Amino acid sequence: MTWPQETGRFDLGDVTTLSGATLPGAFLSFKTHGTLAPARDNVVLYPTSYGGQHPDLQWLIGPDGILDPTRWFIVQPDMFANGLSSSPSNTPGYPDLVTGWDNVQAQHRLLHERFGIKRLACVYGWSMGAQQAYHWAAMFPDAVERIVVNCGSARTAVHNRVFLTSLLATLEAAPEHLGGGRFSAQPQAALRAFGRIYAGWALSQDFYRAGLHLSALGAPDLETFLRTDWEERFARRPAADHYAQLRCWFAGDISANPLYGGDLVAALKAIRARVLLMPGNTDLYFRVADNEAELPHLAQAELCPIPSIWGHRAGNPIQNPEDAAFIKAHVRRWLA
Repeated sequence: MTWPQETGRFDLGDVTTLSGATLPGAFLSFKTHGTLAPARDNVVLYPTSYGGQHPDLQWLIGPDGILDPTRWFIVQPDMFANGLSSSPSNTPGYPDLVTGWDNVQAQHRLLHERFGIKRLACVYGWSMGAQQAYHWAAMFPDAVERIVVNCGSARTAVHNRVFLTSLLATLEAAPEHLGGGRFSAQPQAALRAFGRIYAGWALSQDFYRAGLHLSALGAPDLETFLRTDWEERFARRPAADHYAQLRCWFAGDISANPLYGGDLVAALKAIRARVLLMPGNTDLYFRVADNEAELPHLAQAELCPIPSIWGHRAGNPIQNPEDAAFIKAHVRRWLA
């Protein structure tokens, strides 16, 4: 990587969350790519997703990548509870619920107080990052020109919540669970089950039918794939952090705040940014139908499904050149 980069920490002090709880000594970890223009008008915000940290997601940043740091000043803020920003694993007294609203309020302060940025050229996000992009457009409609909602929605759907409750219940059933998402030790057996549940949802039925877990991802057999791609991945992060981010995902709703009082249509109609909706055709979390239902209420929006059998992972195609090329072409068109 030859472009300018900076990794930092932004201290927020004690933060009152949307629920009224206090997040003590809150801080955001972040990384920037590129050079901020003198007019501060070339900023792309790229928030992280569930379980992801900024190094996991920077693969798409590059002169020939989806986001070009020679043109844009790209800011990657780490979500609360991802282990780098304030999280249960590093913050005693972490609240029971920290929401997308809370994340975006903190990111707004980071951009304004640390960099003097008042307007964003784009917010690009995948999955929970896409939910944050949607939050940005609804919370600060005059400060966002465009958003890219890559495999995300304005409100976590009921079926999506059913999946999330299965993961929460798996962690809560662990003998190590002390209650409220806190653990006496890392619940290894529960995380093993957690990873296997996740594997059945993150990739589509068609993906497995085509044997791509073997041919594309290089696993010798299904058991190895489940262990290396899923069990070991989730075991690397504290269970309390997983639990807290699940709660945030479950509560995802751009209208569940004082601005809109739960009126999703009003929140969507308030968005002035140009919205590129990029659901995955076979995503089991954020369905194309979710974005189709949102589309009529958005002033300037385009629906551009990713034609892929990679399920939710079509939106983060680090090992999938075809889907990466599709996303690159449409995102670069949107940013042109």
